[in-house]
Amino acid sequence: MAHPPASAPRSSALALTVLALLHYQPLHPYGIQRLIKQWGKDQVVNVEQRTSLYRTIERLLAAGLIAVRETGRDPRYPERTVYEITDAGRQTARRWLEEMLAEPRREYPEFPAALSHVLMFEPAELTEVLERRAQRLTEMMDALDANTAAEAGHGLPRIAMLETESQWVTQILGELRSGELSWSAEELLAFAEGQ
Repeated sequence: MAHPPASAPRSSALALTVLALLHYQPLHPYGIQRLIKQWGKDQVVNVEQRTSLYRTIERLLAAGLIAVRETGRDPRYPERTVYEITDAGRQTARRWLEEMLAEPRREYPEFPAALSHVLMFEPAELTEVLERRAQRLTEMMDALDANTAAEAGHGLPRIAMLETESQWVTQILGELRSGELSWSAEELLAFAEGQ
């Protein structure tokens, strides 16, 4: 049953991912979630809460960007609805993809937000915390390297972003260790008081 097209919902990484996966083949929600994880998209799209996936599917369906292809009934399993992308969904996915790639947007990830408050730490504390981040980034890159080799290149942009962040963290750690980047409580207090 096709829903009448409504205005397109606001773009989101998850909505684009759902449309992109349905671009390849019709799927039911469990199949979408499985492919998101199998293809490593869960590294860049939050699908930990299955309800967010179902809400996204409902929004796309209401907007006419996807349609119900069939509903499977098997007495051994819950009813499974298979969705397919519509022509409007293909056009919207391409437009969203173009906008997301071409137009820088203010995004609010946690790491830059935390960086804006690092002066709450002493330089030695920050060094310790960033060393842990550098170690974790190395582990993530190693895991992605292994997955990328197996998947013939599906994760390259994510690896490049992690490598850039790792290089930046390593540079800051060098500046902290050398004393080039340093501050004291007195300097911060004087700055806050405008002196």
